[in-house]
Amino acid sequence: MIFKYHKKQNGFGMIELLISIVILSIGLLGLAALHTSVIRNNQSSYYSSVATIQIYAMADRMRVNLPGVTAGAYNNISGTPSNPTCDPCTNQQVAQRDQFEWNTDNGNLLPSGSGTVTGNGTTFTITVRWDNDRTGATGIACSGNTDSDLTCQSMVIRL
Repeated sequence: MIFKYHKKQNGFGMIELLISIVILSIGLLGLAALHTSVIRNNQSSYYSSVATIQIYAMADRMRVNLPGVTAGAYNNISGTPSNPTCDPCTNQQVAQRDQFEWNTDNGNLLPSGSGTVTGNGTTFTITVRWDNDRTGATGIACSGNTDSDLTCQSMVIRL
């Protein structure tokens, strides 16, 4: 029996190794992109939770100051007024302090956070807005277009 000697192939292991590294790198890049997406969605969920808490906080403030609600002090709240210095405070001044503290908290807890309250009598719409995607949006139309409008969360309450 005659055996032929075959010359050993060189470099075959190196090519396999390089291909394996490329495939592994593509997989790791996919995992990194997935991780980034999860972090972004987690932050968005956190902001939504904070907005909900802030809506309930204003509703609670209004329930505490029902004479101020009846007098119309909460009918059209927007912006952050100066903090009244009073002791004791009138119902109107309590409403002004509520607005100051609430919108200050909105601005501290949410990126470009602000809130509004509209309504009269017993039905009010409380809205919290923030720049969810941090695009520099400033619009208040609540259109869902985060490039131009702030993200909005609203709730209608009856007192």
